[in-house]
Amino acid sequence: MRLPILLDAAENEMTTATRQEVLSLYRSIFRLARKWQAASGQMEDTMEEKQYILNEARTLFRKNKNLTDTDLIKQCIDECTARIEIGLHYQIPYPRPIHLPPMGLTPLRGRGLRTQEKLRKLSKPVYLMSHDEVS
Repeated sequence: MRLPILLDAAENEMTTATRQEVLSLYRSIFRLARKWQAASGQMEDTMEEKQYILNEARTLFRKNKNLTDTDLIKQCIDECTARIEIGLHYQIPYPRPIHLPPMGLTPLRGRGLRTQEKLRKLSKPVYLMSHDEVS
C-alpha cells in the first residue's frame, strides 16, 4: 500500500532539511580544523590536532552516510554539535573521557555485572556515543 503523496513530500522535505543540516555541520568542522590552534601553542601539536579533527570527521561521516532513521540521524547531529562545543570550550579536539568506578552505578536491585554494563551504556554522554566504535 502506498502512502499518500502529501506524506511523501513532507518526508522528502524533512530529509532535505536534515541533509542541509548535516552538510552544514560537515563544512563547519572543516572550517574549525582550518582555524584550529593547539592550547600548547606549538605548531606540531596544532598540526596533529588539525589532522585528528579531519580524520575523525571523515571517519564518522562516512560511517553514518547510509543512515535513514531520522531519530538516529538526529542523535548523530546532537553528538557532533556537542563535540564541537566541548572542543571549542576546553580547547581540545579529543573527546573528554568519563570516569565511572567499575561497580559505581547502583541498580534498583542486584549488583550484577550485566546490570552495571547496561547502566554504564545508558549513562554515556552524547558526545561519546560513537567514540568507542571508531577509536
